[in-house]
Amino acid sequence: MEAANRASKKRNLALARAITEVARFVLSILAAIGVTCVVACGDNAATVKRLPSIAAARPLAVAASHKSSDEDLNPRLLRRFKPLAPLENEQPQALVDLGRLLYFEPLMSRDGKVSCNSCHPLDRYGTTATSVSTGVDGNQGVRNAPSTYNASGHFRQFWDGRSATSLEQVSSPIQNPLEMAMDETTLVGRLSGIEGYRRAFAQVFPASTQPVTLDHVAVAVAEFERGLRTPARWDLYVAGDSTVLTSEEKAGAKLFANLGCMVCHEGQYLGGSMFQRAGVVIPWPNQKDRGRRDITHDVADDMMFKVPSLRNVAKTAPYFHDGSIATLNEAVQMMARHQLGVSLTQGEAEAIVTWMGSLTGTISSDYVRAPKLPAAIRP
Repeated sequence: MEAANRASKKRNLALARAITEVARFVLSILAAIGVTCVVACGDNAATVKRLPSIAAARPLAVAASHKSSDEDLNPRLLRRFKPLAPLENEQPQALVDLGRLLYFEPLMSRDGKVSCNSCHPLDRYGTTATSVSTGVDGNQGVRNAPSTYNASGHFRQFWDGRSATSLEQVSSPIQNPLEMAMDETTLVGRLSGIEGYRRAFAQVFPASTQPVTLDHVAVAVAEFERGLRTPARWDLYVAGDSTVLTSEEKAGAKLFANLGCMVCHEGQYLGGSMFQRAGVVIPWPNQKDRGRRDITHDVADDMMFKVPSLRNVAKTAPYFHDGSIATLNEAVQMMARHQLGVSLTQGEAEAIVTWMGSLTGTISSDYVRAPKLPAAIRP
């Protein structure tokens, strides 16, 4: 009986996932013909609100003559986004300082040459401008390294969502043989042998009999990454200041909304809040990486990836999980084609790209400044 119940629950879950996928497909088609859909992820029902058709609403003048309108985004649509919220809790300074040291510390890798900042350089919006990153011994990663900026607020970590939190995520690249390739025993021994780190860990974790551990490393780095936030002009606009965007940026924002892109790219991060199939309407060109299915081994997760945040997207080329697209204009056109079944004109793509420039945030130079690392024997 128990086995039958488990089988029944599994069938019901598969059916629910299939229904959700069909609903998302229908939403994308509706968006393509001029219906913007307000939908909650998970098992919540979708509420559809009809808007003027794209033929009437999208700024075709932008495509033809690069003219634009000063009309603002419909308030009902604007509610789908939120300004970047301040951190909920004050950051402990000593913990942040330790996390910053460890983020920049190449001794956390087996060969002593690769740090978190190697693959997520903070002076370049957290990306390397390469399709994949290079780890120890010149090993190449298998997916494009996403930016660490604003990532701690995402609902899952990694393209396939295999980590639930940034705290859980930190340990993975440290131990990944293609990235930092460091085992826990060697890491703890190496950091414990450096006086500066012994003092710092003892200060931050005074109640622990063993302050230097992999778990404590993850806590410190995750806390530092929690402060990697980049408020942008877009946040001021969403908060009510309509003067901070140009007329061209407003036109691009309206086109983005009317196409239905915001069904997935919503909230304060404009993404990072759900999984979506790569190739909803037209199959994705790269079929080698099956996304979340490789983690769950569930056919319902085939080609499913975390929807990336669009914050700082103008600064984080190349694009997509495989880093296959070099320019933002091409990425926008590819998403419209494969996810919505829409062919954009060059001018329409340029309008959306222009708006995306307003998502480029301000980096706190003091917060991300490379620290002086504790004295140690370094390669």
